[in-house]
Amino acid sequence: MKFQSALLLLLVTPAITFNPPTPLPRPLSRKLSIVSKDRVASTSLLALPDSQRVVITGVGVVSGCGVEKDEFWNNVQNGVSSISKITRFSLEKYPLTCQVASEVPPSFDATLKQCFTNIKSIKSNDRYTHFAVSASKSALEDANIPIGSTDPSKLGVMIGSAFGGAETFEKETLKLNENPARPKVSPFTIPALLGNTASGIVGIECEARGPNYAVVSACASGSHCIGEAAQMISTGQANIMLAGGTEATITPLICAGFCAMKAMCTTYNDQPEKSSRPFDLDRGGFVMGEGAGVVCLESLESAKKRGARIYCELTGYGASCDAHHITTPAPEGRGLADAMERALKGKNKKIVNYVNAHGTSTAYNDKFETMAIKSVFGERAGKGGDFVVSSTKGVTGHTLGAAGGIEAVIASLSIYEGVVPPTVNLETEDPECDLDYVPNVKRKMEVGAAMSTNLGFGGHNAALLFEKFVE
Repeated sequence: MKFQSALLLLLVTPAITFNPPTPLPRPLSRKLSIVSKDRVASTSLLALPDSQRVVITGVGVVSGCGVEKDEFWNNVQNGVSSISKITRFSLEKYPLTCQVASEVPPSFDATLKQCFTNIKSIKSNDRYTHFAVSASKSALEDANIPIGSTDPSKLGVMIGSAFGGAETFEKETLKLNENPARPKVSPFTIPALLGNTASGIVGIECEARGPNYAVVSACASGSHCIGEAAQMISTGQANIMLAGGTEATITPLICAGFCAMKAMCTTYNDQPEKSSRPFDLDRGGFVMGEGAGVVCLESLESAKKRGARIYCELTGYGASCDAHHITTPAPEGRGLADAMERALKGKNKKIVNYVNAHGTSTAYNDKFETMAIKSVFGERAGKGGDFVVSSTKGVTGHTLGAAGGIEAVIASLSIYEGVVPPTVNLETEDPECDLDYVPNVKRKMEVGAAMSTNLGFGGHNAALLFEKFVE
């Protein structure tokens, strides 16, 4: 039992040494009003030229909640669950203990011909790459950046994934097993399953010849990619970066592996929409999701030249390692707290009034993440104030390496629209999860600054800080 309990933590634990970057500084004399009647927070840090300030000018998403921004955002903020019975593989053939997931709708496949310049690339690439290309092109379109209209050497890509081409790996392995002497394995197998292929293909499709690679840090991959991409802009190596995460792991082997760990929810197979319940006392494990989230990061200088709409500004990034245990998180969530503190370095913590939490609906993640938030924000994190937390995995499922990208999209839209999406299925309070989690109904409020947090296998922690853009 102790071993199984430890394995349960794999989904949420942060442990390979990661040298965190310096948080992005803020310009001098920026004032930022917060919704509280009792205070007005402000930041006053080192002045930065516009070429080093990083703003978000476009977002793209592929999810069970929607395959374009408006549909996705409407469902997320209104708590409309995308979780249903698994159809990506036969539950009759593979009667797993968890039989629900958030699947990207089949209608997505019909859009692929518009995503790829060569339709043969659809067949030669894995589903996780399909998601990345679609979300990236949507982000560019949302930012009003036609492909080919910008300096290709200053346009880069960083899109991470925990598993890469998992579907390809499984299918081609089965082919090999069926006929080892004369296997009908695809010649595209190797590039299709590599974890960096999504970034590479997006570079090809978007004519991006700037910095391009992928970060693999399990469920923190998307957030790490965004933080690293921002540094490419702040150091002058790029003007625009497409950054985020992508994942397609609703496959028999991946789901069976997580079920064997007893990490997934098994008690709501007949009520799929109730299965993912972050911070609820009756939570019983995570629910698999799939998709991609990509943000278009841009230097403020470039955005101003184009007259671009700005959703928000990315002002902080922190990364840390528990260095405690491969499956068990450090006591009291101190690893995640370290990452959050690094993202906030040199800033007034009072500017933050929303945390989009990792919130996986697993017993230990939700408890330790609550402890980390309280250790960083102190008394402000309690109920009754203007500080709120929510997990959107109740509607999106847990998209693993894509989570940081999808949740960066959500944090950006929350700031821009002034809406915090709810934590759905929060029906019974857990005494150890005692924050204001925006239960079940969205909250309209000014979001001055939002932090997005993610934790991953091996001890990886990531935190991103987004602020309302002010000249």
